[in-house]
Amino acid sequence: MKIIKILAVDDQEFNLDLIEFAFMEDTHVQITRAMHGQEALNMLEKESDFHVILLDLAMPVMNGFETLGHLKAHLVWSQIPTIVVTANAEEKHRALREGASDFLSKPIDVEELKLRTFIHAKIKDFQDQLEASNQILEEKVQERTVHLAAALTLAKKTEYEISARLGKASEYRDLETGMHIKRMSHYSAKLAQLIGLDPQEVELILYASPLHDIGKVGIPDRILLKPGRFSPEEFEIMKLHAVLGGKMLESNEEYPVLNAGRIIALQHHEKIDGTGYPRGLAGEEIHLYARIVSIADVFDALSSERVYKKAFTVEKTLEIMQEGSGTHFDPKLLNVLVEHLDQFLAIKAEFPDEEEIPSIINLIDQLQ
Repeated sequence: MKIIKILAVDDQEFNLDLIEFAFMEDTHVQITRAMHGQEALNMLEKESDFHVILLDLAMPVMNGFETLGHLKAHLVWSQIPTIVVTANAEEKHRALREGASDFLSKPIDVEELKLRTFIHAKIKDFQDQLEASNQILEEKVQERTVHLAAALTLAKKTEYEISARLGKASEYRDLETGMHIKRMSHYSAKLAQLIGLDPQEVELILYASPLHDIGKVGIPDRILLKPGRFSPEEFEIMKLHAVLGGKMLESNEEYPVLNAGRIIALQHHEKIDGTGYPRGLAGEEIHLYARIVSIADVFDALSSERVYKKAFTVEKTLEIMQEGSGTHFDPKLLNVLVEHLDQFLAIKAEFPDEEEIPSIINLIDQLQ
C-alpha cells in the first residue's frame, strides 16, 4: 500500500500525540511533527512530498496564518492540501478564504480527522497522478511536435527542390546554369526580407521564384537556342514564355507556391514604365513579387558567365541596372539591393556556377 505522508504542525505535544494515536493502526501513514510554522517550512525545504498538512493556527514563532501565506505563495507547497485545526469559527472562515483546503474543529474528533485526511490524501494522490500523466503527455506532444517540425522542414525543402528543379529544366533548354536558379531565388528571398515582408512571404518567394521562366519549355528550340539576336517575329514568340508560364501554373488558392509562381512567371518581364510584356503593366500594377524577382533575375544574369557571354563585373552590373531605375526596375527595390550589396554577394559566393552546361551540350552533340 502506498505510504501517506502527513506533516502535523502544532505547538502542543498532546495534540501531536493525539494525531499520531489516531493513525496508529494505519501502518501506511507516516507522521512528521513540527512545533511551529517556521519549523514546518524548514522541513518542507528539505522534503516537500507530503500528501496533507495538518496546521494549528495559534502557535509561537510563526502562527498558522503566516505559515498558510507562505504555503500558498510557493509553487510546490501550494499544491499540498492544508487542513487547519482551530476552535474559533471566525478563524476557520478566514483560513478558508486565505487558501486552506479544509478545517477541523477542536476538540478533534479522531474519526473525522482520519476521514478528512484520507479524502484529501486521495485528492492529492489523484492530482499527482494527473500531473504526471500530463507531463508524460506533454513530453509525447513535444516529441511528436519535433517529428512533425522535422517532417514539415523536409516537406518545405522538398517543395523548394521540386520548384528549383522545374525551373532548372527551363534553364537547361536555353543553356543557363542550374546555379542561376539557386542564386536568383535566394536573391529574391533576401530582397523580400530586407524590405520587411513577413517570414512566410519571404519563404513563399524563395519557393516560387524558381518557376519564373517555366514557360520556356513551350518555346521552340530554333528560337530559344538561337545564338544571335531575335527577329521581331521571333521575339514575339519568345515573349510568349511569360504567358505560357502563367497558364502552366494556374491553380487553386490552396497551392500558394503555384499561385505565387504564376504571378511571377506572368509579370517578371513587365517594366515600371509600362513598356514591358506581356500586358504592359506599370508601377504598382506589377505585383511586388514580380518586381522583386525581376531585379534578382537581371542582377544574376548580368553578373554571371553564360556560354554566350562573359560575366559583367558587379560594378558594371549595377551601373547598367541603375540606368534602368524607374523605367525597367522599381527604384526603391533596386536601392535596397545596392545598399545591402554585401549580403547579395555572399549569396553569389555561396552558389558558384558548376560545370553543367558544357556537359549537356556535349551530350546533345553525342545524340545527334
